Amino acid sequence: MPRRTPQSNRKQPVTLRVRGDLLVAARRAGIDLSATLERALIEQLAETRRRWLEENREAIAAYNERVERYGVFTDGLRRW
Repeated sequence: MPRRTPQSNRKQPVTLRVRGDLLVAARRAGIDLSATLERALIEQLAETRRRWLEENREAIAAYNERVERYGVFTDGLRRW
């Protein structure tokens, strides 16, 4: 049975634990917790991707150079 993946733009319910004082303060301030979490996740994921790309920059460059020089293993197998 294929694994189901959530739609990229569809909201998914989650259960979180948040310090009570923070939750009370956020509610009093009218902060939208869902929107705040989404923004924080977007920022964190972007930073994680930037850091991963930087950490792997040399390996990516070496791979790209190898592909440019030798091609990929499927070059002789493709029919397009």
